[in-house]
Amino acid sequence: MPPPPSSPQPQPSPIRNIAVFCASANGAQPAYRAAAEELGKALAAHNLELIYGGAKVGLMQAVADASLAAGGAVVGVIPHVLVDLEVAHQGLTELHVTDTMHTRKALMGERADAFIVLPGGYGTLEEVFEVLAWQTLRIHDKPVLLLNTLGFYDKLLAFLDHAVTEGVLKPKNRAILLVANTVDEALALLGIG
Repeated sequence: MPPPPSSPQPQPSPIRNIAVFCASANGAQPAYRAAAEELGKALAAHNLELIYGGAKVGLMQAVADASLAAGGAVVGVIPHVLVDLEVAHQGLTELHVTDTMHTRKALMGERADAFIVLPGGYGTLEEVFEVLAWQTLRIHDKPVLLLNTLGFYDKLLAFLDHAVTEGVLKPKNRAILLVANTVDEALALLGIG
């Protein structure tokens, strides 16, 4: 008689390195910084390497310092023109200084298995839209997730829905952008937990 079938065992997430895009400012709401700190701690707790913009200011500092304080590995990637301007974080596991912003984004994209986006301005938006464009062009198939703290990205999401309605963004491409309201939701959507 054959042995009874075994139930499938949960598979560990293939995600080991997460790039986080976020502001070099704290933002108007304390919840933005709190979410960045919570994310940093959670990444360390799950033994996930944090890859970020390398600065010691704003939400970038919050996520990095929280991960480091919780024993996590943190990799900063910063272009040389921003080293003095943004005050490069010298206490990281690794700090890479690149020649250009393009090289910075390429290195972050190569090392990351997934991308999480916290509140941010032009630079953050440019980063998230570039990795989304890479995915639509099949340059990668890595998850891209907005952490929509306090509905920060609600109007951007409405705009993307409008772009679909207007026929300039394909519904399948709109669907690749994951959205979570909390750190726990974000990790669950990425299969981490």
